[in-house]
Amino acid sequence: MKLLTTQVMLFLQNKPDRRNFITLIRFFIVLAILVISFSVIFHLLMAQEGQKHSWLTGIYWTLTVMSTLGFGDITFDSDIGRLFSVIVLLTGMLFLLILFPFTFINFFYSPWMKAQEQAKVPRELPEDTKGHVILTRFGPVTEALIKKLNRHKYNYVVIVPTMVEGLELYQQGFNIMLGDLGDPNTYLKARVSQAALVATTESDVLNTNVAFTVRGLAKEVPIIATCNSEASIDILKLAGCNHVLQLGEKMGLFLSRRANGGESNTHLVGRFGELIIAETMVAGTPLVGKTIKETRLRKDIGVNIVGVWERGKFKAADRDLLLTQYSVILLAGSARQIDQYNKTYQVFCENTAPVVIIGGGRVGRATGKFLESRKIDYRIIEKDPSRIKRYAKTILGDAADLEVLKEAGIDESPCVIITTHDDDVNVYLTIYCRSLRPDIQVITRTTLERNLGAIHRAGADFVLSYASMGANAILNLLRRNDILMVAEGLDLIRVKVPKSLVGKTIKESAIRKHTGCTVIAIHCQKEMKINPEPKSEFPEDAEIILIGTVEAENEFFKVYGEDNGN
Repeated sequence: MKLLTTQVMLFLQNKPDRRNFITLIRFFIVLAILVISFSVIFHLLMAQEGQKHSWLTGIYWTLTVMSTLGFGDITFDSDIGRLFSVIVLLTGMLFLLILFPFTFINFFYSPWMKAQEQAKVPRELPEDTKGHVILTRFGPVTEALIKKLNRHKYNYVVIVPTMVEGLELYQQGFNIMLGDLGDPNTYLKARVSQAALVATTESDVLNTNVAFTVRGLAKEVPIIATCNSEASIDILKLAGCNHVLQLGEKMGLFLSRRANGGESNTHLVGRFGELIIAETMVAGTPLVGKTIKETRLRKDIGVNIVGVWERGKFKAADRDLLLTQYSVILLAGSARQIDQYNKTYQVFCENTAPVVIIGGGRVGRATGKFLESRKIDYRIIEKDPSRIKRYAKTILGDAADLEVLKEAGIDESPCVIITTHDDDVNVYLTIYCRSLRPDIQVITRTTLERNLGAIHRAGADFVLSYASMGANAILNLLRRNDILMVAEGLDLIRVKVPKSLVGKTIKESAIRKHTGCTVIAIHCQKEMKINPEPKSEFPEDAEIILIGTVEAENEFFKVYGEDNGN
């Protein structure tokens, strides 16, 4: 009933629909006048023939003739009566069989169905909405973020500018709200003052307008904006953004980390105080072909392998997991332990030929910049002259042209990094480069998460999703400071020692067995024990740092209580 009322109100609030409704009412008034007039004439003609009928019979006869039912139980005997019957019949055919359906469908049914559809796209959130995430654009990053928000049980709403887009997203199951991103009333109706976060992923100019508008309405709500141009960072912060994400730069950094060439050290992923989470490639080290247990890294160096990336798929650390040349391992340890790992397993690539980067956009240029910081030479292939910034490092041409690839050094290069924003092109170039050089390292960027598998099958050694990376960055900034996402599906969690664990050793508690989480540090007063021994006890009033999947995290709180977190 409430939905029907909403639809009626929405229908009548629309001026064109209200005008159509009035037109339909007028049609029924004309039709009623015709029925009454024909009924009166029916009585007059019947009286001339000596027949007498009630007024209800007159209306009954008129409607049966006009609707072409023609039961034939009441008829005229005179020619004038039969002529009148023909006139009523033709009038009924015109009004009821032609004009009525046309008028009803165009002036009532169609607008009514439209109003029903529009009622599905709200223009305002309920007053009690709070703790939600407001998103300003539906794109690859937003779509990936929504999946993660659902997984972590955060409410969200995507503000859409048009009804067409709103209905399309509604049918796909997304939470949407219709509104103009430049209108302050949009954010008031989205309950921005009660939101947990506003994340805007539009253009730099529109992001600035969104941030400035939101900050004028809500002083405390965190605002995260993506940024394409480095010059826009300061402007976005002045407009009110708490965090500005240069996703192109971030993607370039991640891609450059995976490239063969120069020195191969660990790279910082995240940290909790003295505890460092770093990633590094296994290729070229004695760890290739060993299980995690056989590496003896925890015993010999003190670092702990907490997860492994294997051709784009993340796997939780298991003692029997075999490391291959494609493995990228996540290590947990202190700065000293990580440094010791670098000294022990540092890899030098003897091939000094330039790395080939295909695509000279923001991601490609950022990749080149970070390769340069690693003292690795590179060449960018770009077919759009307007994108070329450093001609000495850029080859103008199409990467699908073999001569262009040879000019860039594909025959000698240790690595090719494909950075275009078109996933179809990236699949094509991955297959092409792999066929030209079966031994070369191929690193490919993908925009959409769903294409990760396809590009791996095409022959890429490593694939990084732009959408997933951006979503992870936003989610890390949203979540509490006692949780850090260190990899896709892997969290670092800081909690107070549950009462049921006080005085027990790590081995006795069997946390990993019961929940799937691994204890990687115990923080007591000012001391942090990193990768503690199984015989280490949990002191009272201490914190433990766990690493595990979201499911393992939820299981930990289920077993030991929700009141343990900070």
